[in-house]
Amino acid sequence: MASECGQPTGSRHVQILLGGTPMMEKIVLVTGASGGLGVSVTQAFLDAGATVIGTSRKIKQSDFTSPNFAALPAEISTREGARVLVDQALGRFGKLDVLAHTVGGFAGGQSIVETDDETFQRMLDLNLNSLFHILRAAVPALRESGSGRIIAIGSRAALEPGANVGAYSASKAAMVDLIRTVALENKDAGLTANVILPGTMDTPANRKAMPDANFAQWVRPATVASLMVWLAGDAGRDVNGAVIPVYGGDV
Repeated sequence: MASECGQPTGSRHVQILLGGTPMMEKIVLVTGASGGLGVSVTQAFLDAGATVIGTSRKIKQSDFTSPNFAALPAEISTREGARVLVDQALGRFGKLDVLAHTVGGFAGGQSIVETDDETFQRMLDLNLNSLFHILRAAVPALRESGSGRIIAIGSRAALEPGANVGAYSASKAAMVDLIRTVALENKDAGLTANVILPGTMDTPANRKAMPDANFAQWVRPATVASLMVWLAGDAGRDVNGAVIPVYGGDV
C-alpha cells in the first residue's frame, strides 16, 4: 500500500468540496490508515491541509510523505489499546478534532446455522468492538474541540442483509446504531457523528477476490474519502446522525 502513496495530487479537488475552507488547524485521527480505503482517506485529509495521525497495527512513518503525517501504530481491539492511542495523540498534538474510522473486516459464505462462534466473534471484534473502544477513548477529546467530527465506514449490508453474510451484516448494523447514539448523546457539544455505507469498494483486495466482477460499478475509495473530508469540514456541520449510502453504479 505504501507504494500508492505520494505527494498530494488532489488538494484543489478537496478544497472545492470543502467550499474553499482548508483544514489547516484540524487534527485528524484515521484508524485503519494503511488499509485499502484508509490510504485514500489519509491522503485526502492531508491534501485538505489537516494534520493526520494514521494508525493501524503496522503503520509506518514512511507510508506517507507529507510532513503533516504522523504514524502511531496501535491495537484498538481492546479498550486499553484505544486509550493509549488517544493519549499518545493528545500528548503529541494537544487536541483531537476528527475521528475517521475505517477499520473493518468481512467474512461470508456460511448460513446463520453454519456460522461458527469464532467467525461471529471476529466480525463483532473487527466491525463493532473496535469502534466501541475508540469512541470511548476519543469522544471526550472531540467534545472539547467544540466542533468535533466522527465519520465511520459501515457497509450497505447494514441496511440490506444478504444470505450467507449474517455475521458481517449484524456487526455492521450494530455499528450504525452505535454511531447514531453517539450523535444524540453529544450534540450539545457541537460534536457530529455520521456513518457512510459503501457498496462494494474498488480495492486491490476486492478485485483479487472477485476478478470477474464489473469493477466499473464499484465504489471508488477516493469518492468515499472526499465525502469524509466534506463531513469533517465546516460545510458538513449540519449533518449529524446520518446514515449515508454510497453504492456506485450498483444501485
